[in-house]
Amino acid sequence: MKRKILVVSLILAVVFVMAACGKSSGSGSSTQKPVTLVVGASPVPHAEILKKAAPILKKEGINLEVKVFQDYVLPNKALASKQIDANYFQHIPFLNLYNKQNHTDLVSVGKIHIEPFGIYSKKYKNVSDIKDGATVQISNNKAEQGRILMLLESKGLVKIKSGVDKVTATLNDIDNIKHLKFLQPIDPALLPKAYQNNAADLFAINTNYALQANLNPKKDALILEGSQSPYANVIAVRKGDQNKKAIKELVKVLHSKTIQDFINTKYKGAILPVSD
Repeated sequence: MKRKILVVSLILAVVFVMAACGKSSGSGSSTQKPVTLVVGASPVPHAEILKKAAPILKKEGINLEVKVFQDYVLPNKALASKQIDANYFQHIPFLNLYNKQNHTDLVSVGKIHIEPFGIYSKKYKNVSDIKDGATVQISNNKAEQGRILMLLESKGLVKIKSGVDKVTATLNDIDNIKHLKFLQPIDPALLPKAYQNNAADLFAINTNYALQANLNPKKDALILEGSQSPYANVIAVRKGDQNKKAIKELVKVLHSKTIQDFINTKYKGAILPVSD
């Protein structure tokens, strides 16, 4: 009798342990928390694109938190100081210049879209109408000067001197064919307001700020970049974080057909998706 009781006790003990192990295993998988990825972005179009990607990422166990910045300085500061995990607002020439000036090691993990840069004017409807000595308002973003000058050069308004790297060209590197008068550079976010106030004849405005001011680059720009632009906007992270699973999944989703179709439909050619 004692032997039977002992055998039964042993069997019950084994069953109890197995059940406990099974419960523990199941509990571990069900309580596993999703990863939270905090990405800094400009309001338009970056934050809008990220918010469209959020439900797709959630299915992969990634909670995407979008932190909106209104300028071009704080997103990189926040990334370098580990306040955010990645940012999405800048192109590579800007990123390279920031790293050089601030001794940081931020890197691109993928090109997402191109925002064709535009030259806008209320005064002129055609490039051929631009008069000698016309005033031009540009931003104080030095990484954009070469880009602006290439646009003006494409229409014969200036000529970048031979041997100069066009991406890094400055106002000192041009032959000013039309004797354009470049006004004191201002913050990029102020350009749409300057445009509305007719503060100059020509305005070089970033597409994200143009969209926020209800300008349609494809319709309203006097001169507009094409898809061959080297200024694709990227996802940037701290060096060493390139291979993190959540970062790779973010880039994969942003390159997906769903997001590319969203960009094409919503922005109607003002923003061009990049799958590279």
